[in-house]
Amino acid sequence: MRRAVFPGTFDPITLGHVDIIKRALPLFDEIIIAIGVNADKKTMFSLEERIQFIKSTFKGATKITVKSYSGLTANFCILEDAQFIVRGLRNTTDLNYEQPIAQTNYKMAAVESIFLICSPEVSNISSTIVRDVMRNDGDYSSLVPSSVIS
Repeated sequence: MRRAVFPGTFDPITLGHVDIIKRALPLFDEIIIAIGVNADKKTMFSLEERIQFIKSTFKGATKITVKSYSGLTANFCILEDAQFIVRGLRNTTDLNYEQPIAQTNYKMAAVESIFLICSPEVSNISSTIVRDVMRNDGDYSSLVPSSVIS
């Protein structure tokens, strides 16, 4: 079974995340959307809200599982018997950030990282930008799935 982990904070899930997940689905038997929990990181949405956003977005998608974890992604992959990590790249800055992490994950857990280039129409979206728009009462409806819109 080809199992992949798509890790992130998903605070909140964006249409960029959705793009990568939908495009990765044909490649794997299962994708675990893994919400990383970092006690030192202040999030806008609770873990429960983020789980619900993702579950609602992918309701009926039998190849998607949503889980949370703390600690190293490599260790989570070992625990879940996942052979792959899926990451989306918006630009070269993302690649430069992700490359050493991927190399370390491979060294620690023999897990391969698969990079998918974001579709052009969502390559400008990040959770950080979405949170900023939300905090300043801007229209974020074109940046997130409908499950996030309150």
